[in-house]
Amino acid sequence: MTTSDIVQKLWNLCDVLRDDGINYTNYVTELVLLLFIKMEHENTESGLLQAHKLPEYARWPEFTSRSGLNLLNHYKSSLLKLSQSTDSLIAAVYADAQTSLKEPRHLEQLIKSLDSIDWFSAKQDGLGDLYEGLLEKNASETKSGAGQYFTPRPLIDAIVELIQPQAGETIQDPAAGTAGFLIAADTFIRGKTDNLYDLPEAKRRFQINKAYLGMELVSSTRRLALMNCLLHGMEGDDEGVVHIGNTLGSAGSSLPKSDIILSNPPFGTAKGGGGPTRDDLTFATSNKQLAFLQHIVRHLKDGGRAAVVLPDNVLFESGVGADIRRDLMDKCRVHTILRLPTGIFYAQGVKTNVLFFQKVSQAATKSTQEVWVYDMRANAPKFGKRTPLTRGHFDDFKLCFGEDANGRSARQDQGEAGRFRRFSRDWITSEKGDSLDIAWLKDENAEDAADLPEPSVLAREAVEELNAAVEELEAILAELGGEPA
Repeated sequence: MTTSDIVQKLWNLCDVLRDDGINYTNYVTELVLLLFIKMEHENTESGLLQAHKLPEYARWPEFTSRSGLNLLNHYKSSLLKLSQSTDSLIAAVYADAQTSLKEPRHLEQLIKSLDSIDWFSAKQDGLGDLYEGLLEKNASETKSGAGQYFTPRPLIDAIVELIQPQAGETIQDPAAGTAGFLIAADTFIRGKTDNLYDLPEAKRRFQINKAYLGMELVSSTRRLALMNCLLHGMEGDDEGVVHIGNTLGSAGSSLPKSDIILSNPPFGTAKGGGGPTRDDLTFATSNKQLAFLQHIVRHLKDGGRAAVVLPDNVLFESGVGADIRRDLMDKCRVHTILRLPTGIFYAQGVKTNVLFFQKVSQAATKSTQEVWVYDMRANAPKFGKRTPLTRGHFDDFKLCFGEDANGRSARQDQGEAGRFRRFSRDWITSEKGDSLDIAWLKDENAEDAADLPEPSVLAREAVEELNAAVEELEAILAELGGEPA
């Protein structure tokens, strides 16, 4: 069976489990809880692991040899014990883990499906690709939630190809989601180093254990990320590649500086985290994307490079937003902006961009002298299930970007009729008031009412903007010694 065949087989099982009240996201989580046990069993049987990491009660034969209520009760008991494990990684994978399954027969079906996979062939085809296929299906089938944290793989691959991560560099994603950026960077480096075998042993261990670091706020999403990394051969430190924590809180301030930062911070108002509480950021703001942008600049090493997916409002927001952009253009060379088409994220209607920049220094001024903008949005295809985004859609942009990872290749301004143009810092200041929301092409589809976001999306965006404004005003009031309303 090919990887796609296995993905489809496992996915079809979800339709059976929906009778048990299992939604897509719960199903993928359920698979992860069992997949870790199955993976550990296979690696031990094949000799890749010298000894079992899991205790005897949680080894694969303990589940395949049981049935009925005995199986379901043993599974529930095992999840609780594993969540309390003294092994940091096991405890992380099973943190707050609870099964959504109520029918023993459904658990038996899941176990039999995983047991029937030809593990050797699946590993040859790429277990990581199999797992990412499930994540992508989950994101596309789930109208909210999963789609918020899944960045389309063609976009990730295009960004990584342009940033050109190298063996020995440290790579960070402060809003890791399911770790797509970190895994793509690792895949890129493996492709350049014969799957790391061209590297000396010490450098190979560095790539596996120390090169990558992510932070994720939601424990269930982190669980998906940890499994994704493990299936791709990325182990990380004792806590895994992706740590649990709030990047916009004290946990984020303790993250190290990195050579490369790749990230897609969450859109809108993230659940569960509240507003930013960092006291080491230069500008106080309740806008989470602006706070993430400040974190990225602060945690890049001098000379380091970054690519960040950000919504339009970060490019044009006035007040503190303009202050943060000026600070960004002082400390970093913001050399390229990619205006992304709408419809490529599962949160429909979101207008996004990719900012590419290189850190000069925390004390630098006027580092950005010019910004190149590529408009992939105007007159773009209507992306969605019928017209999926592919790597080929980025070919022209990559050609315009050039071969230098810091945007220093020779470039040509295509003029008002072209998609790629140069804008000086002086022009951005005088004509745009330091807004980086720069467009010049007439979009023939822009006036088509059918292309507008759903009213609920527009209403939600308006509510989020109003809430952000209220938070800003309350913060100002608190500073003045007044009481919030």
